Amino acid sequence: MDKIVVLCGGVSPEREVSLNSGAAVAEALNGCGWEAQLYDIKSIKEFVRLWESFNACGVFIALHGGWGENGRIQTVLEALEIPYTGSGPEASMIGMDKRLAKTLFAEAGVKVPDGFTATRDCANEALAAEYLKKYGKLTVKPNGGGSTVGLSFITDAADYAKALEAVWQLEDLALVEQYIPGEEATVAVWEREDGTVEALPAVHIKPKSGFYDYKNKYTHGCTEYICPADFSPEVNARIAADAVAAHRALGCRGYSRVDFRITPEGEAYALEVNTAPGMTSTSLVPKAAKARGVSFGDFLSAVIRRSFSIKRG
Repeated sequence: MDKIVVLCGGVSPEREVSLNSGAAVAEALNGCGWEAQLYDIKSIKEFVRLWESFNACGVFIALHGGWGENGRIQTVLEALEIPYTGSGPEASMIGMDKRLAKTLFAEAGVKVPDGFTATRDCANEALAAEYLKKYGKLTVKPNGGGSTVGLSFITDAADYAKALEAVWQLEDLALVEQYIPGEEATVAVWEREDGTVEALPAVHIKPKSGFYDYKNKYTHGCTEYICPADFSPEVNARIAADAVAAHRALGCRGYSRVDFRITPEGEAYALEVNTAPGMTSTSLVPKAAKARGVSFGDFLSAVIRRSFSIKRG
């Protein structure tokens, strides 16, 4: 069978982005020989009940945040022996935990920002003051969130509590890091059907105003994307190697996307890995695939074939 169920939606703060990703994936797959059925999942139990009625060969995961990236849906699919795209439960869970992912990146030789975590019970105000004194500016963000939802920048200790409150609206663990000045970049990694792990051309992300927030990410015309990135050959080579190293460090499978900050001096810091990256019309993985000479549909097809061929468990 060539029928694929595209799971999207969910109940996380990234629901709208996921719905857009799912629609884009389904359209591309239907245009290149697959039969793709879009399914807005609001209950895993209900999806399991309906699975046999889909008569499909597997699932393309276009869920962002929550179930799609914390390993929950992957665990269910493996228990039911349903083929699915992307990383397994463990890598998904680690990738969703930025704190843990950073530890593995560093062990693999990938540079990461200095930082610490804060909770409702232990906000670490004194440590935040020390970091502000040392770095001058900090980022405060949800440890498990994405799409820059709940992210704040602070330059004064008086703003720390407000930044944490933005995180508490979403979860109970905040990641506080040194702010890395410079440029935004991302590198998609994919596993070819023969198992070769390859970094696609980097994308240099240049918002026309402000930083790369939710609006600039998902509104047409708000951000300029340069792909292949116009960094020096040395920087492009470094972030390509670091992206592959990060992918492997977490045990990712099929494909992933690694986000970086590049300083004016050309130093690259890995921020996080996305095990179920966005696939909307403004998303970065399709841009990188196009720069590599691979159409969106062909890229998705390769991801499906590679993912479904991997023995799970």
